[in-house]
Amino acid sequence: MAKAKVALGIDIGGSGIKGAPVDLATGKLLAPRLKIATPEKSTPNAVAAIVDEIADSFADELPKGAPIGVTIPGVVQHGIVRTAANIDKSWIDAAGEDIFSKALGRTCLLVNDADAAGVAEDRFGAAADKEGLIVLTTLGTGIGIALIHDGVLIPNCELGHMEVNGHDAETRAASSAKDREGLKYKEWAQERLQPYYKRLEDLLWPDLFVVGGGVSRKADRFLPYLELRTPIIPAGLQNEAGIVGAAALAADREAGAKPL
Repeated sequence: MAKAKVALGIDIGGSGIKGAPVDLATGKLLAPRLKIATPEKSTPNAVAAIVDEIADSFADELPKGAPIGVTIPGVVQHGIVRTAANIDKSWIDAAGEDIFSKALGRTCLLVNDADAAGVAEDRFGAAADKEGLIVLTTLGTGIGIALIHDGVLIPNCELGHMEVNGHDAETRAASSAKDREGLKYKEWAQERLQPYYKRLEDLLWPDLFVVGGGVSRKADRFLPYLELRTPIIPAGLQNEAGIVGAAALAADREAGAKPL
C-alpha cells in the first residue's frame, strides 16, 4: 500500500486540544491549526467529542480516507491508555483508540504525546538526518520522553519519572517546577536540569538530546549552563510537533507498519 501524502494530526493536552492537516513530505501544516480548550472534566467521551469536532472542521481540506493520528498525555499500549497525566483519571485502562475511532466513524491511531513529538523532531525537526540514539525531552507541566534509535521509536518511555536525588525527576526539573518555585533560569538549569540530564546520559549514552516544550523557545537562557558530554539542542517544531508526529505515525500504520 502506498503511503499517504497528507494526514490529520490531533494533539491532546491538559489545557488545549489542537489539530491540523500535515504534508507528510515536509512535515508542514497545510492549514492553521485549530485549538479548542480541553474540557474541565476531560473524560473519554468529552475529549472524543472535541477530537471529532476538530476532524470535521478539516473535512474539506483532507483527501478522502486520509489517516488520522491522535496523541494523548499518557502511556498507550496497543490502543489502551494505561496512565493519565493532566487528563481525567477515567482514561486509565480505557480503550482509547477504539473510543476515538468510534467518535470519528473510522479507524485512527492513538499514541503517547511525547512519542509523537519525538518522531516529528527526528523526521522533520531538530534531529532530522541525525544518527544513533536521539532522546527528546519535553519540559512542561511534567517531563515527557521519546527514544528514537536510527529512526525507530521505542515507545512509552517514562524516564520523566526517574528518581534523581531522592525525587521523582519531573517534580523538580519540569518547567512547571521552575515557575512554581520562582527559580531563575540559571538556577533551574544548574540545580535541577544538570543532575537530571547527567543521569539520563549515564544510563542511555545517547548521541543527541532534543529539548521540547514551550520553554524550548527560551533555550538560550538555560541550555548554555548545562555541562554534558552529549550535545543538547532545542526542538525545531515546538508546539506543532505532536500534531506532525501523530499524522506521520498514522500514515505509517496505514502503509503497513506494525502497531505501536
